[in-house]
Amino acid sequence: MTRRSRPARGWFAIRRLPRTVTYEVADPRWTLPRMRAAVISDLHVGAPWVTLDLVARIVEQVNALAPDIVLLPGDLLLDRNMWAFSRFVPATDILPLLAGLRAPLGVWSILGNHDWADCDLARDTDHLRNSVIEAHAAAGLPLLRNEARHIPHGDTGFWLVGSDSQRARRHRRSGGQGPAFTSYLDAEAAFAAVPEGAPAIHLAHEPDYFAEADPRAFLQISGHTHGGQIKLFGRTPSVPSVYGSRYVGGHIRENGNHLVVCRGIGYSGIPLRIGVPPEIAIVTVG
Repeated sequence: MTRRSRPARGWFAIRRLPRTVTYEVADPRWTLPRMRAAVISDLHVGAPWVTLDLVARIVEQVNALAPDIVLLPGDLLLDRNMWAFSRFVPATDILPLLAGLRAPLGVWSILGNHDWADCDLARDTDHLRNSVIEAHAAAGLPLLRNEARHIPHGDTGFWLVGSDSQRARRHRRSGGQGPAFTSYLDAEAAFAAVPEGAPAIHLAHEPDYFAEADPRAFLQISGHTHGGQIKLFGRTPSVPSVYGSRYVGGHIRENGNHLVVCRGIGYSGIPLRIGVPPEIAIVTVG
């Protein structure tokens, strides 16, 4: 079930506090107390579209919602295609603001594809270093890179599994067949510490891994798609997924598992959202 906190105000959404959309996930494998997770995805921070001031206000907005846990599914950096008409904001300016997020079960991040592709440090060092990784460490904000952490909650707790981007490196194919991508997602490493049968939530930037029907996580939380960013007459012309609109946004159920795709905050390609306003997802698990 999906509940919106308020209707979208118009088709264009620039520099406005995002709406909150609540997704109810009910599954018998979750035997723990109810939990509310706030999901802030795809900030793509860059002036004048998503400014540092807006990020600070989003942090206040989320803290006022008093979630049990905060999840950041990646893409803090601005899309390089927008640099010509936007001001790029480095990760060292973004992370100190996000470190102000508060939740009793913690604030947890993963990397998105733009956190690799649009990081100059990663490009200059052949991905040996990354400014987003280093800014997380400097700010003291946990970053999960193909690893799992046990989160105390109720009697037994649960496992939060964070994987790296499936589109971390982009390559050109010969013959004009479009781009190819190198995946840094390593599911075996990410789930290695999770005991068999233990409740696990998978934080993965791109939703496409959900098609693997991995039974080790009853719930996957993702971003990346921006909800297609433009929706006209009920259709989304372009979704960055090999599955088209199958995982464009919202709560999807397949093979007995759950996927929640947050439509995110920022922009990619062009600073425009039509019919897909920015959102913070509140995922209630029970």
